[in-house]
Amino acid sequence: MPKQIRFIKSAVLEKDYPVHKKAEVAIAGRSNAGKSSFINGLATNKIAKVSSTPGKTRLLNFFDMDSFVLVDMPGYGFAARSGDEIRDWHKMIEVYLNSRESLAGLILVMDIRRSWSEDEELLRRFSETQGFPLAVVLTKADKMSRSQMLQAINKLKKETGLSAVFATSALKKTGQEEVEDYIYDNWIKA
Repeated sequence: MPKQIRFIKSAVLEKDYPVHKKAEVAIAGRSNAGKSSFINGLATNKIAKVSSTPGKTRLLNFFDMDSFVLVDMPGYGFAARSGDEIRDWHKMIEVYLNSRESLAGLILVMDIRRSWSEDEELLRRFSETQGFPLAVVLTKADKMSRSQMLQAINKLKKETGLSAVFATSALKKTGQEEVEDYIYDNWIKA
């Protein structure tokens, strides 16, 4: 059931991260994967800015989800930014993922029509090495038939060895609750 999500703050440096006692779940994905639409799909209110120009998220954005804190990270891929800015983003994300003790897991948001790439594989290997769980959220499932969607999920599970793969549609408002229930039951409550 969508709920009221509260924006806490944006941060770049570790010293500026919010102080709280909740577990955190980070969201990563390509600049055009639909991260903001996914976050808004979890909420009753439009909390994340959706843009037609990829790469608008430049900071770590912290959102209170009641039972945990969601952390929206800048997207990777073809964002039209300078090389220095992209390197700064990578450093900011790496510091967060390596240092945040309250990090319970990572959600990788991906357009269901894209193939698994080296970028996604690097995140999968990184989460495995760091010992935190990874779930894949395939967005824009409304762009496929149900049978194509199930084929895409099964193909990704087989390619990656991951079992937590979910299809969502911001347009049809489907799948977000299943993802949130999984996160709560497997990462937060556990």
